[in-house]
Amino acid sequence: MVLASASPRRATLLRRAGLKFKILPAEVGELHHEQLTAGELSQVNAYRKARAVAKRFPDVLVLAADTLVYLETELFGKPATLEEAYQMLERLQGRTHQVTTGICLLHLREHRQAGFTESTAVSFRALDEQSIREYFSRVNPLDKAGAYAIQEEGDLIVKRIEGSYSNVVGLPMERLTAELEKWVAARPA
Repeated sequence: MVLASASPRRATLLRRAGLKFKILPAEVGELHHEQLTAGELSQVNAYRKARAVAKRFPDVLVLAADTLVYLETELFGKPATLEEAYQMLERLQGRTHQVTTGICLLHLREHRQAGFTESTAVSFRALDEQSIREYFSRVNPLDKAGAYAIQEEGDLIVKRIEGSYSNVVGLPMERLTAELEKWVAARPA
């Protein structure tokens, strides 16, 4: 299997599950389109990543993912600056938002593809300027959707989650494991 992602968090989750894989990040830009839901958008982006890597390696299973953070209809990607990251946490504080991950499994030579999305509700604590700055002193928010990582000092900002914890980290491992088992069971002879 090939993981079409440079995310160290995704690689860690796969290793912990005992899966063997190689890392070959996809070199495609992520789309952002207001007329698509977060689930649709994450699926499109995951497919584009999987396809880019599968074209180079058509004889292996490619796993790609795209995680989006959204509040109502507002999407929160990876912030470009600390000020943008601060604004994101300020907007999310004291509220419940969704973390949606789109997954694409693709094997070009076998003409097989599977995909799904998983969403988790994340409720933030009420945060003031000092608590946001304290969080940023401990965690670099710039390479994380929504400017936070639940696995890195998440207890400082997260009140509770409803759904898959690993989904918020970057891969919904419970669902992914089940989908990979179905994939193997349905493999052509």
